[in-house]
Formats: sequence, C-alpha cells, structure tokens
Amino acid sequence: MSSRPDAGALERARRAGVPTTVLADPGDADELLRALAGADLVVLAGYRKRVPPAVVARFRLRMINIHPALLPGFGGAGMYGRRVHEQVLATGATISGATVHYVDEEYDHGPIIAQWPVPVRAGDTPETLAARVLEVEHRLLPLVVTTLARLGLPQKPVRLSAAGTAFVTGDELEIRVE
Repeated sequence: MSSRPDAGALERARRAGVPTTVLADPGDADELLRALAGADLVVLAGYRKRVPPAVVARFRLRMINIHPALLPGFGGAGMYGRRVHEQVLATGATISGATVHYVDEEYDHGPIIAQWPVPVRAGDTPETLAARVLEVEHRLLPLVVTTLARLGLPQKPVRLSAAGTAFVTGDELEIRVE
C-alpha cells in the first residue's frame, strides 16, 4: 500500500504477486481501515504521512515504522531523508542508526522496539551516513518483522535488543526479547 502510485515498493510487490493498493487520500481513516482490513501487522517503511488516530487506535501495538536515526534524539515532524542526517552531523553526534518503533498519534514517538547503532565517521556527509544507515535499516526491519510475527499479537510493547555486537560487522544480527 502506498500514498504514491509511483512508489518502487508497489512494483516489487506486484512482481512478487502481492496485492497492492494506492490510497486516494491517506488522511481518510475509513479508506485506510478498509485497505488494512484483516491485517495482523502493519509495517510502514518510507511512509511519511500522519496516520489518522482512528487507524492508530485500531492497530495499537500492531503498526510499526522504521526511522533512519536513533530516537528519540532525531525524530519528529520533518525529520526524514537528508534532513535527519544533516541534523545528526550538525549536533556532533558520534552515533546514529536505525530505530523501529510502534506508531502512535505523533511522528516518531511510539515505544521503541529495536535500534541498531551506526558510528558517525570523521568526514561523513549526509549522503555517506545515510547510505550506512540504510544498509542497517534493510537488515533490521525484516528481522523485527519476522520476530514480531513469530511472537504473535502483543498485549504490551515488545522491546528487542542485540545479542552480541550491535554494530555492523558483516555478521548476522541476533536479537532477544526483553
């Protein structure tokens, strides 16, 4: 599902035989609820629209998002894409990373499920940092999704943590449920 008909994920889904939907109005709670009917887990990846409160309420603890920085430090309205990496660099932070969190009524605010740190290197630009964070996002999100699917529908927020090194080493990331 996407709010943009040209989203690359839609074409990948179609090639894989996964049904797709393009939302006419992503702010329309009824349209979203119809499109998500029967979903056990809603995964937002690259979705920048505010999710209507009725949809958040219906999928409480079953709607997750990934953010290209460590929350809560570098999140909120407008903190996406190049801007988030510019902000990380401007503050002099030595660690950035990716965060998977539950979606609530505020941008980048819901309880954190998992984070994977990425070191900020001397000479980093927003583009070089973004590339390393994106690599981590592509590894972390599927791991969290499969873990949540295995655990089933939660009654309380789930927090996952790294078992072993949490930095990108080329090894597979192992996680444990806290």
